[in-house]
Amino acid sequence: MSGKTVNSAILLLVIGNAMAIASDVFIKLLEPGAPIFQFAFLRCVLTLAFLLPLAGQLNRGHLFTGLKIHTLRAHIHLAGILCMVVALSNLPLATANALFYGAPILVMVLSALIFRERLTPLSVVAVFSGFTGIVVILRPVEFNWAAIAALGSALALAINAVMVRKLPKQQSTVHKLFLNYLLILPAAGALALWEGAEWSPGILVSAAGSAFFILGYNITVLLAYQQVDANQVTSAEYTGLIWAVLIGWIGFNEMPDLWFAVGSAMIVVPLIMVGLHSRQRSQRVFRAYPANS
Repeated sequence: MSGKTVNSAILLLVIGNAMAIASDVFIKLLEPGAPIFQFAFLRCVLTLAFLLPLAGQLNRGHLFTGLKIHTLRAHIHLAGILCMVVALSNLPLATANALFYGAPILVMVLSALIFRERLTPLSVVAVFSGFTGIVVILRPVEFNWAAIAALGSALALAINAVMVRKLPKQQSTVHKLFLNYLLILPAAGALALWEGAEWSPGILVSAAGSAFFILGYNITVLLAYQQVDANQVTSAEYTGLIWAVLIGWIGFNEMPDLWFAVGSAMIVVPLIMVGLHSRQRSQRVFRAYPANS
């Protein structure tokens, strides 16, 4: 599974999204009232430890280039992790993940506002349908702090995705991940100390499992997208919602209702259509201007 063909890249993304859901499961298995700052700190420390064998990919000539933007992204990422823990601890696994899929919609909105990107009619439909889908899933009577946290996590993911364009081009993905988790540690450590909870082996196990699987997801995404155009395979990312429904049903006895099914479709289907449209447009451009012309 090198990711060098479309089919292998899709398979990598399917496996990667299953690993992302596995990471979520470790968060969901935390005991009620578990210290979330301690969990976030340990997960960041352990992720950094898992990245150490890949330290050879760091560009030592540009080790701290773009430090300000890296620092800002790191702290937004920390806020996203904390929101994610709150959401997964209080919402069904599938519901939380459906709300996390608000991130691609927010990316489109932010790209239009910040970079003046032009939204196509299909993209506009995806934005409005996605936000309506979120309302359908939540329904005003069920809107609570956990739902706000899930949307906060989606917003953090979207802001970080948009800010990737501002990162130095000389740094590899591993380099960017390494700096991200390194720069998180001071704030995460200070929050954990302020929280003052006793160190728990159970938290350590959950943090290790979550860190391992989310890093696995990042690696599969790296392998999938480095050889194949994103618009050809990005729709495979939405298989994560299928994994969330299956694992939530089997592992946590969480049965999605009709509202969830309708709302999820309103979020995911337009995004898939945007991806397919982008893929078809790229193919038309390629046929018009082949690489060997």
